[in-house]
Amino acid sequence: MKDTSAAIKIRFQNMIMKRSPEERLLMGSSMFDTAKQIVRSSIIEQYPKILPKEMNEKIFLRFYGTEFNEVDKKKILNVLSK
Repeated sequence: MKDTSAAIKIRFQNMIMKRSPEERLLMGSSMFDTAKQIVRSSIIEQYPKILPKEMNEKIFLRFYGTEFNEVDKKKILNVLSK
């Protein structure tokens, strides 16, 4: 869905690029932390008694589950389950 005008997109990009690289990195890190917390909360809601290692596996699958082939995904999940 693209409901933002080109002028607003350019204005937003200019605002972001006026920030220092450090500020942009911190913004991205903060957004990822927030997304991770939202995912964690939804997993806890679905699996209230989930173990920490299972949580790590589910977070990985939610964020990156479609980014890897099955062989690599199993290797990563094996490491996360330890």
